[in-house]
Amino acid sequence: MLTRKQHELLMFIHERIKETGVSPSFDEMKEALDLASKSGIHRLITALEERGFIRRLAHRARALEVVKLPQQATAAAPPKGRGAFKPQVLEGGGQTPAAPAAPIAADNSRELPILGRIAAGTPIDAIQHERERLPVPETMLGGGEHYVLEVQGDSMIEAGILDGDYVIIKKGDTANSGEIVVALVGEEATLKRLRKKGGSIALEAANPKYETRIFGPDQVEVQGKLVGLIRRYH
Repeated sequence: MLTRKQHELLMFIHERIKETGVSPSFDEMKEALDLASKSGIHRLITALEERGFIRRLAHRARALEVVKLPQQATAAAPPKGRGAFKPQVLEGGGQTPAAPAAPIAADNSRELPILGRIAAGTPIDAIQHERERLPVPETMLGGGEHYVLEVQGDSMIEAGILDGDYVIIKKGDTANSGEIVVALVGEEATLKRLRKKGGSIALEAANPKYETRIFGPDQVEVQGKLVGLIRRYH
């Protein structure tokens, strides 16, 4: 998931390219998002690039290209009173997007428990007891019970999930093929993309260094699925 400003900037760039064929200038982006300096735009663009939503094109002016949009791209809070965006969903497994939730104030957040670390690599200990709480914007959540886990490892980096990130998990014991889940295997938990293949379940990494692991349906217990991500920059 993206922060509100990251989402606004991504949609502004996407809509401007659709309208003009050229990405907006940094000054235009700064004005649209009502930021005080272009350094904030640089940080947002870097974050979007790291998450795989945009890429910079070499040897071209205003060289930004939108690679993908959020799985449930909505028109919440378009900058500077611009008309609501209506983007197509460019990623996902062909599922029908859920209806957008009612608008929620930007400062409205919910404190979720951080239950420990989750391995994006070799599985580590299963979910632990609450150690602290993290405020999460309501716009990242929906109905149901949620919790937070700190990522340890690099096996999901090509899905934009890095070591030290905090993943927001919606608690549940079912998931569709292709969704990223918290999977309990024996006494260990891991964060992987789940694939259903006949009578087997595959847990896929998003890093070629790691092999896909295949299990019987009674060997994997889904503990929840990924709905958002928070990254702290120090």
